[in-house]
Amino acid sequence: MAVGEICNREVVIAERSLPVSEAAGLMRSHHVGDLVVVEERDGRRHPVGIVTDRDIVVEVVAAGVNPEALGVGDIMGSDVATVRENEGLFEALRYMRDKGVRRMPVVDGSGSLVGILTLDDLLGLLAEEMTELAKLVSHERQREANARK
Repeated sequence: MAVGEICNREVVIAERSLPVSEAAGLMRSHHVGDLVVVEERDGRRHPVGIVTDRDIVVEVVAAGVNPEALGVGDIMGSDVATVRENEGLFEALRYMRDKGVRRMPVVDGSGSLVGILTLDDLLGLLAEEMTELAKLVSHERQREANARK
């Protein structure tokens, strides 16, 4: 299965200049823990970073910095790991593990943002798959028991 089949295509985005206080408000109103920071090129949005709720807590709140004084570009992770929408899920999971990230913007062939893949998405999918496997085993046992009566 390709990443593009399960990624969330409704991504909450921000530009580098968005004040951190407004970023926190966006996260709250959209019930998300991150914003994908984008740069517009040729009318398309390209991910250049991610800001998480943890970034805000660690870099701003805990440090006692005024959240109005910083833009998300000041605290974002600058080495954004992305995955192409046609990449396989296990390859994406391996890449997430290698990079030590829980979220990755999903891009098309030109590098434009099309969605976001999170560890939560992958865990949900794997849980569904495990449930189906368990049902298969149970069904097979029941079928065998019925055949031997």
